[in-house]
Amino acid sequence: ETAKACLKICRPYKVPLLINDRIDVALASDADGVHVGQSDMPARVARSLLGPDKVIGVSCKTVEQAHQAWLDGADYIGCGGVYPTSTKANNSTVGLDGLKTICLASKLPVVAIGGINASNAITVLGIGPPNLKGVAVVSTVFDRSSVVGETRKLHSMLTEAVLKAN
Repeated sequence: ETAKACLKICRPYKVPLLINDRIDVALASDADGVHVGQSDMPARVARSLLGPDKVIGVSCKTVEQAHQAWLDGADYIGCGGVYPTSTKANNSTVGLDGLKTICLASKLPVVAIGGINASNAITVLGIGPPNLKGVAVVSTVFDRSSVVGETRKLHSMLTEAVLKAN
């Protein structure tokens, strides 16, 4: 029911809703896709269940995992944690060098994840590979007193950085 409520918010703005780790919820809610981790299910299984039109993302920390995600039919890679994060226990980091290595080796678009906040997001986006398409944030927005305020602040900062870069 929460996913269905989120879809009512996302759809008018043409923002896709991807469900993290729960393909059953993605199917039941008709979400736009799913993001799976290495311990969830292979992207090829998610693709067979969701069909060709849904978005499938896969968390990857290695070049081998990124290549397998591409072979399995994923649409993008979530690479990280780039920095230490409190959202996952015992989450090893890949750092900026690991992120860049995976970007350069990947045939898929990459989104950086893990420990990204207003003070380091522009550094992450500035590492260079053209298939690095964005950053994902959790704590930097949701661990604040005003989710809306923090989201607007981060969005404004990133928009300004992108405009300056172009």
